[in-house]
Amino acid sequence: MKTTYKVAINALTVAMFIGLGGCSGMSKQDKNTAIGAGAGAVGGAVLTGGSTIGTVGGAAVGGVVGHEISK
Repeated sequence: MKTTYKVAINALTVAMFIGLGGCSGMSKQDKNTAIGAGAGAVGGAVLTGGSTIGTVGGAAVGGVVGHEISK
């Protein structure tokens, strides 16, 4: 059990660093769009009780707001 847990934690850590490395070449507007989409997805999921449509809708609205705020 402990071996499986360690492998899962290590895989998650590697995936996180790879994901963060992909953000290094982004412009400020791109970063704001990504942050807005993430925050919108979380907000949409919370407000709709975890529905898929609420999560996707929140991500779309948050992405647009994040994109427009940095202009």
